[in-house]
Amino acid sequence: MGLGMVLGSHLSPLSRSHIEQADVVFAALSDGIVELWLERMHPDVRSLQSYYGDGTDKPRIDTYREWVEVMMTEVRAGKKVCAVFYGHPGVFAWSPHEVIRVAREEGFAAHMEPGISAEDCLYADVGIDPGRCGCQHYEATQLLFYKTPLNPQAYLVLWQVGLVGDLSMKRFSTGPEYRQVLVDVLSHDYPLDHEAIIYRGATLPIQQPRIRRTTLRELPDTDISSEETVVLPPTQSLTSNDEILRRLTEIDRAQITSANTNGGI
Repeated sequence: MGLGMVLGSHLSPLSRSHIEQADVVFAALSDGIVELWLERMHPDVRSLQSYYGDGTDKPRIDTYREWVEVMMTEVRAGKKVCAVFYGHPGVFAWSPHEVIRVAREEGFAAHMEPGISAEDCLYADVGIDPGRCGCQHYEATQLLFYKTPLNPQAYLVLWQVGLVGDLSMKRFSTGPEYRQVLVDVLSHDYPLDHEAIIYRGATLPIQQPRIRRTTLRELPDTDISSEETVVLPPTQSLTSNDEILRRLTEIDRAQITSANTNGGI
């Protein structure tokens, strides 16, 4: 289940019920304060953070596989297990999807309870309506690995820019030279003086969202954490598709003519 982004504020009554009724609660949360708050709701909360290890040599995918196994161990023991993740458990989170798949494959009942994600907070804090001109979302490193067509008429939201270009899956940040590669790719569709918005949502009620504005050119030399998201506004206005508009107009006229004819019989 998802705990949402802001401590206490985003927890739904149904999610609280799942926590309270579970035999074991596993937690992968944004910080220790949130874990302490969760422990007030259940006597057996087990943090998953320690599986990352102390160093940087352990690939994150190994950690995520360990999360799945430790959760399934309790499920196989006949316990009712609740795994709590910050934000939405299905967004940029491999383990929740995988543990549900494994559990169902082994004959156990499993489902995902949604939560308020960083994306939801971004729309509210930055003031973006994805329905106005469209919105495309990409994990920044994935955008480098694959030839992906971008739509400059829509918002572009880039996640985990702070560790863009990491091939090892061991690091939690990368340097300006990696962000320069990202900028070089983006410059094919966006001018270097185009605005880039760096966003981080609040996780505690006493915090405010952090919103910084810079340009694409300055992005490599701007410190960006793995928790921050980069937004590029559209560079072009929506282009009218006159051929399709004419076709739809003809359909409307045909339907009006048919309605008038049938009404006159």
